[in-house]
Amino acid sequence: MRWPDAARIGLAGCLLATIPFLANADPLLLTATIPLGDVTGRMDHFAYDPGHMRLFLAELGNDSVGVIDLRAMTLTQTLTGFSEPQGLGYDLTQDLLLVANGGDGTVRRFAGDGLDPAGQIALGTDADNIHPMPHTGQMVVGYGDGAIAVLDPAGLSVVMSVALAGHPEGFQIDPAGQRIFVNVTDAGQVAVINISTQTVVATWPLTDALGNFPMTLDPSTGQVIIATRFPPKLLFLDAADGTVLAQLPLCADADDVMVDDQRHRLYVSCGAGVLDVFGAGPVGYVHIARIPTAAGARTAIFVPELDLLFVAARATGANPAAVLVFKPQG
Repeated sequence: MRWPDAARIGLAGCLLATIPFLANADPLLLTATIPLGDVTGRMDHFAYDPGHMRLFLAELGNDSVGVIDLRAMTLTQTLTGFSEPQGLGYDLTQDLLLVANGGDGTVRRFAGDGLDPAGQIALGTDADNIHPMPHTGQMVVGYGDGAIAVLDPAGLSVVMSVALAGHPEGFQIDPAGQRIFVNVTDAGQVAVINISTQTVVATWPLTDALGNFPMTLDPSTGQVIIATRFPPKLLFLDAADGTVLAQLPLCADADDVMVDDQRHRLYVSCGAGVLDVFGAGPVGYVHIARIPTAAGARTAIFVPELDLLFVAARATGANPAAVLVFKPQG
């Protein structure tokens, strides 16, 4: 397969792969490129809508949200008028899309198939990442100089708020809905929130690496997995006490870490223009491949129900903004 010139440039800017992988056995295959129209600037988070088979993309630098029809693999709509949209959360039970805005601190609500505006709530400043709370229909939002809020999407109200030592970046909620693990990047730590008591019950300082932005939970091991940027590392933490169990070299400028539980793989998207792929080894994970994407393409989402991985490629030079669609192999 011939990769775009921008992807080749991005690949050249990243660290060399730690373990070679045969070219004809790449674990990810680029199957489609979805143009996003006249969109410029940095991209932020994705959200998946299984009810309408749509993918939403926060186009932060363009103050817009792209809406992609996943049946046709085409852009169908661009919502405009936002203020640095960052986090996106979709609630299937109520058919609601929530958009968190970093510029004005609002979380705006859109309803139904037509994505009709349906009100907003002001959190203060820098509303960022959004994740659904398991089993409740609530949404968890990071915002401000340091706080996590739990929202009721139907009533657009704050159910609870917990203060942190700095602005929250990537965070994850355990499957039982008891704890929230938060990358507090400015403080160089991972904070653990007990949802029942609405308090921070532990902080795990990072001593050997900084810039802990993305995070995921591994259902097969129960570990908290975070990526750091300074230096680029993938850290595997014990969810009980934050002990670093393992660490692996990583591509530069990591922004999303995703688990492919079916294949026991991890995918990490990096602004250096690659996806790093890790597979199950004799003990833990090993690096198996480095797949080119496009320079500056950091934002990504893996949708297990579709068995597809989507990467947002910002407009660079003569290359317009697009979403790259990868199909896992093997």
